[in-house]
Amino acid sequence: MVALITGVKGLLGTYLSFFLRAEGVRVTGWDLPEHDITRIEECINAIHEENPEVIFHLAAWTDVDGCEAEPARALAVNFQGTWAVALGAAETGCKLVYLSTDYVFDGRKRKPYRESDRPNPLSVYGRSKYLGEQVVMKNCRRYFIVRTSRLFGRHGRNFVNTILSRAKVDGELRVVNDQTGSPTYAKDLCLPLVRLVRSEHYGIYHLTNSGQCTWFEFAREIVRLAGLNCKVIPITTAESGRRAPRPAYSVLDNHHYRRRFGLELRPWQEALRSYLDEIQAAETGG
Repeated sequence: MVALITGVKGLLGTYLSFFLRAEGVRVTGWDLPEHDITRIEECINAIHEENPEVIFHLAAWTDVDGCEAEPARALAVNFQGTWAVALGAAETGCKLVYLSTDYVFDGRKRKPYRESDRPNPLSVYGRSKYLGEQVVMKNCRRYFIVRTSRLFGRHGRNFVNTILSRAKVDGELRVVNDQTGSPTYAKDLCLPLVRLVRSEHYGIYHLTNSGQCTWFEFAREIVRLAGLNCKVIPITTAESGRRAPRPAYSVLDNHHYRRRFGLELRPWQEALRSYLDEIQAAETGG
């Protein structure tokens, strides 16, 4: 198999490229801003040159508040860039995996969202990713739209790394306690993604670690497991003063993946513990 990964140096892309190479897959990759996926014709031509069997389209602008402040840029990267990749995938006939988000939902539901639930994004970021989903479905036949949430891992900025850094220097952290979702270890997505692309079960999938928590509960567990002396204080979304609206409840139900493969991802607490072990091993050279 030949795989092209956009966002290859990012949080998920780094884990996925390592995993695929270990599986004997030839991997090529692009990243922002070196490769501008918003230049549609150039992007399509580059896909023809690579001629992959599968594209993992992970590149995106994921700064939720940044997207709210600069909607034109958000649409250019997350919608127009995805349109270019989708057209290239359609023209070459390869499979396409598009990584999307729990933020396509409005959070008014009080039980986990299934793939069949209707999206209604609240933010510019959520809308830009949902438009990306639509352009993939419109232009491609062999596609997997994979929604995930609250990704963490060693590569790039994410909530776990931010909490670890701040908790080491601050005696107190104030964290939102009225937004509930499912934290997901990026490393845990690699095998499910490969299972998907080696199948012909196209469509929309939700993939997260199992279980749910608020950001406050997540932060408290990070601090506890890391053995840090830091007090975590719950606050409301209104008190946080963030620019972009977020869903109050965006837990995803991995229904389609569970039905197709009979498998579930491990609990987020177990995944977090594994990630902290990974960090410790890297720091000690283990």
